[in-house]
Amino acid sequence: MMVVGIRFRQAGKIYYFDANNMDFAYNDLVIVETSNGLELAQVAKPLIDTSKEEIKGKLSPVLRKANRDDLKQNKINKKEAKDAIETCQQKARDHGLRMKIIDAKYSFDRSKITFYFKAENRVDFRSLVKDLASIYRNRIELRQVGVRDHAKMIDHYGSCGQKCCCSRFLKDFKPLSIKMAKDQDITLDPTKISGMCGRLMCCLSYEEKNYQLAKKNMPKEGQRVETCDGSGVVLANDYVRESCRVRVRLLENDEELEKSYCLDDLIYKK
Repeated sequence: MMVVGIRFRQAGKIYYFDANNMDFAYNDLVIVETSNGLELAQVAKPLIDTSKEEIKGKLSPVLRKANRDDLKQNKINKKEAKDAIETCQQKARDHGLRMKIIDAKYSFDRSKITFYFKAENRVDFRSLVKDLASIYRNRIELRQVGVRDHAKMIDHYGSCGQKCCCSRFLKDFKPLSIKMAKDQDITLDPTKISGMCGRLMCCLSYEEKNYQLAKKNMPKEGQRVETCDGSGVVLANDYVRESCRVRVRLLENDEELEKSYCLDDLIYKK
């Protein structure tokens, strides 16, 4: 059975559909049927050959490749969804609701419009939904999102100059901790290690395993080691370069020398 992996937004989760005897290439735009109605989606994994036993449940088929009219309709949907954000925000103010509407999205067939919002607490928006339903004459969904999901939906740029990882390629958020910054000898200043969402930067997790392995294999600060110049004490470690700053007492003149040594040039007890 040929299946195709598609996503509904950049860096979004991948869902699998029956290829329906069609050929697809990476980044092809297709029309699929979902529980929310017809949707336009992008091919992320084209044509995977698998057995029916490996598939849990029944896969919906891809209806067709998107044509010029579909792309035109999608453009209209995006424009009108953007206009709907201000309408929804004004209605929320009229109802005295403390919420900020950050995005809106029509299903491709316009059977449903979803509004995404931020709020510090839970919001009773039932009266707001009724108002919006009377305006747009279709199904209304309001979905509260957290700060990290908000950053994923908006094209922010990080301090590195790159578009935020969450909106560029990350599909899931991994648990982060301040210990990762400590392991990597990074400043603990919150303004330096926080992303645009105000939480710890996702990139702290990328090299964490490498630092843990390096710390396990390299000598501890204060540990005695043997170098080509004599016996010394480790002052600091450079985990990226895998080198140690060592204070060595020279035997020939009893003077002290501070020098960096490659890990392979040191003899020490692990």
